[in-house]
Amino acid sequence: MKKNLIIVLILTSYIYAQKGSYFDYPIQAVSIKDVVINDNFWLPKIKLIQDTTIFYALKKCEEEGRMDNFLVAGGKKKGTYKGKMPFDDTDIYKIIEGASYSLVSKPNLKLETYIDSIISIIKIGQEPDGYITTWFTIDREKPPTWWVKPSKYRWENEISSHELYNSGHLFEAAAAHFWATGKKNFLDIAIKNADLLVKNFGTNKLHIPPGHQIVETGLIKLYRITHNEDYLKLAKFFLDIRGDSTTHKLYGEYSQDHLPVTKQTKAVGHAVRALYMYAGMTDIAVMFNDSNYLNAVNRIWENIVSKKIYITGGLGSKRDGEAFGDDYELPNLEAYNETCAAIASIYWNHRLFLLSGNSKYYDVIERTLYNGLLSGISLDGKNFFYPNPLESDGKYQFNMGSCTRQPWFDCSCCPTNLIRFIPSVPSLIYATINDTLYVNLFISNNANIKLENENINLSLYTDYPWSEKVSLYFNLEKEKYFTLKIRIPSWTQNKVLYGDLYSYLNNINGKVTLKVNGIEQDLKIIKGYALISKLWNSGDKVELILPMFVRKVIANENVKENRNKVAFEYGPLVYCAEEFDNQNISSITVSGEFNLTPVEKNFLGEKFIALKGEIDNSQVVLIPYYLWSNRGVGKMKVWFPKKY
Repeated sequence: MKKNLIIVLILTSYIYAQKGSYFDYPIQAVSIKDVVINDNFWLPKIKLIQDTTIFYALKKCEEEGRMDNFLVAGGKKKGTYKGKMPFDDTDIYKIIEGASYSLVSKPNLKLETYIDSIISIIKIGQEPDGYITTWFTIDREKPPTWWVKPSKYRWENEISSHELYNSGHLFEAAAAHFWATGKKNFLDIAIKNADLLVKNFGTNKLHIPPGHQIVETGLIKLYRITHNEDYLKLAKFFLDIRGDSTTHKLYGEYSQDHLPVTKQTKAVGHAVRALYMYAGMTDIAVMFNDSNYLNAVNRIWENIVSKKIYITGGLGSKRDGEAFGDDYELPNLEAYNETCAAIASIYWNHRLFLLSGNSKYYDVIERTLYNGLLSGISLDGKNFFYPNPLESDGKYQFNMGSCTRQPWFDCSCCPTNLIRFIPSVPSLIYATINDTLYVNLFISNNANIKLENENINLSLYTDYPWSEKVSLYFNLEKEKYFTLKIRIPSWTQNKVLYGDLYSYLNNINGKVTLKVNGIEQDLKIIKGYALISKLWNSGDKVELILPMFVRKVIANENVKENRNKVAFEYGPLVYCAEEFDNQNISSITVSGEFNLTPVEKNFLGEKFIALKGEIDNSQVVLIPYYLWSNRGVGKMKVWFPKKY
């Protein structure tokens, strides 16, 4: 009892009350509306989504009948359900979400008009009372795939029907569209569906949790817009009844429905479902000031980062069930690491940062961003990885029938998830609380940030991740005292991630240098952030040097597959060897004398730093992991045998 009281007091100290009886995150992200990036690394990738991938995916959805399904469901067109997944509707929703974020940074009347026309088609497929899942409306007796059972009633087979999952992505997309454009045409569709869920689920109503989570975070986003507390309460209800056998027949570990969520201690089951659920649990922990939820979230996070995360930030090691494996079960060739799981991980870790202000969550975010997430899309923006393994033999068809990226999938959740995520990257750079400004990612930009009702204009210049230098320039309307917190990545402190799952083979005493107006500062690091508290003036300049070295990484001995093996990093990037550059990958063995040198390279228009060395008179070339498989099919390795 005493321990629980202490936890509640600690949690309360982080959270401040808002209107009504609920709470919110103490730290607030600076939105993409206030950050204009001009970064050599990220801006081309965001433009690729805006100019190529959005339109490419919309064309694919048209060709495969995603739009037609809404017209058939609404009786405007004759036909049957087109598609092989019960959640194909969500591909459209996710593209709209990404397009909405894109419209903020790059207004495009043609795209906006096109999106409005799609929304009008979606509205046709919505039933009069607000229900919307096209395969069910068209023919509930003929589901699109064998693992979905025919249904007589709505939500009868929610374990596999994905009706609530469809609602969740609808809510997420509609919230983004309203926030970006101010239009209510999509929001009204979402609210009508959410009201139907409130009417049908709850105490003395249906006690059925989602088979695939995300409706929880979607409902919470609608609550933030509408202030309708019923949405927030329903989100908590869906989580509260999970693992409660008195309310429904349990789905089992695969769907995280084996124990009440507050009793869960390990990440289990389908990785994407789990990570979306953990994000929702974190929202509930904060908004209801619930220590039981927070304790569960913290336990699960520690389990993941200490025992289940790949060096690339990838999550979900088992191909069977797209699931988390046992502790330390981290195969390379058969690693799954679904792209959607990487995205869900960032959503969750960002929430944990907003609650705690601890950079250990951003260490996970950065590692995932630059490695296990970005690998999911090709340099041309038209080919994708669903799984992201750490090794390829050039034969094993790990990517849904291929051993390289594919232009589309029967289940295209990953391409459309990348579309909704990448345009939102600028919102991860900064955050504020009271008189404190956080700098979390090093991406060149110009920002206009409000701190205690005063505007701070800030410009950040860098060539990160290829350069170790970061510069910040302030332009203030008047002098202001505030605290600047700049994240010092764990890799600069001889720490791969929180926990002991990975470590550097040799510590390197590279000095992180921080200067203000040319004067070097004593480095005061708290929770992974360098703090500078001062009276700031217009024209002030901050310079940060994050020394980059080629680092050798080893895994915990409990990871059987990587015993006596070494991986390489440079800055935030994980490296790999591709057959394209190396005649015989299997001969690469790392000895104590084997060293690699950074060299600048370019292929397919992408400038990057490669690592070069020599073994037995043979040249070895490593490239950033995210770039692999852009030059054809071939072998690839991240982990190499070591001889010491």
